[in-house]
Amino acid sequence: MKKKVLLVVMALILVLSLINIATAKEQKHFTGIRITFFPGGNPGGPFASVVYRGARAAEKDLGCKVDYVWSGWNPDKMIAQFKDAVARRPDGICIMGHPGVAAFAPLVDEAEKKGIIVTSQNTSLPPIEEKYKSRGFGYVGQELYPSGVTLAKGAAQRAHLRRGDRVMVWGLLGQETRGLRTKGCVDTLKKMGMKVDYIEISDAVNGDATLGTPVFTGYVSSHPDVKLIIIDHGALTATAETYMRASRRRPGSIYIAGFDLSAATVDAIKKGYVGVILDQQPYLQGYLPILQVCLTKKYGFSGLHIDTGAALIDKTNIDFVAPLAKQGIR
Repeated sequence: MKKKVLLVVMALILVLSLINIATAKEQKHFTGIRITFFPGGNPGGPFASVVYRGARAAEKDLGCKVDYVWSGWNPDKMIAQFKDAVARRPDGICIMGHPGVAAFAPLVDEAEKKGIIVTSQNTSLPPIEEKYKSRGFGYVGQELYPSGVTLAKGAAQRAHLRRGDRVMVWGLLGQETRGLRTKGCVDTLKKMGMKVDYIEISDAVNGDATLGTPVFTGYVSSHPDVKLIIIDHGALTATAETYMRASRRRPGSIYIAGFDLSAATVDAIKKGYVGVILDQQPYLQGYLPILQVCLTKKYGFSGLHIDTGAALIDKTNIDFVAPLAKQGIR
């Protein structure tokens, strides 16, 4: 008799556990919504991996199903992949805006006609955002040109530059929209009276920061008087210590400024190889676009425009955010 009672109790416990599991699943607000998400770079990259973690956290928290598409920061590849995503007809697509308005506009029109919600992160597409804001097209990321201005001013001040000093900006002016951040850096330094050299980040270096070593060392050896180098790329900023060591330069002998936090960048700041970075909080650029699509799909909310890039981080405040960078959150 006791065995029968025990078996009944165990069966009830099992049934209740299954009910609790089912209820927990039912409590996810956005179960059943399908989203295609672009983290931007390559799996494991210092910036794209943080974006990915944010998106994965949103997927887990909200209950939606997300497919991730990696592009190696290649705008042409992003366009081809977007076309493929539209053909699969998900509920929403979260895009990186690097290819620019001209390339994306007709494709977003097509997606919207098919009832697909589109929103953006990292690189804004203002005319498209304005056109489809009421249908959920938002933006999560830095304001590009102002971010460049902010970093250039902060770096010049910290490096104690004087009018006529030589500086170099290594960036992406060749990309229609993404290049606005580079332009903000260049314009600001020129207005301050600096002698500005500019190097475009090649497609190869854009996809693999280690390939930038000979570019950096070659420039530094031919311009030994350079006082400041601004690197407009998160993965390249994370590789700055490697570049400096390869150039046989001591920490701080050239003031390096860049963008985005990573474990490598934290170490470089602490060692003095990197002076200051602007943190655009890529985790939010992963989490919030997923939430945007879910809110629009279920409740019809319009697009939200969220600026994530405002904080300058240097040796005076790195200790606060360093543990979060190690975890891949900042």
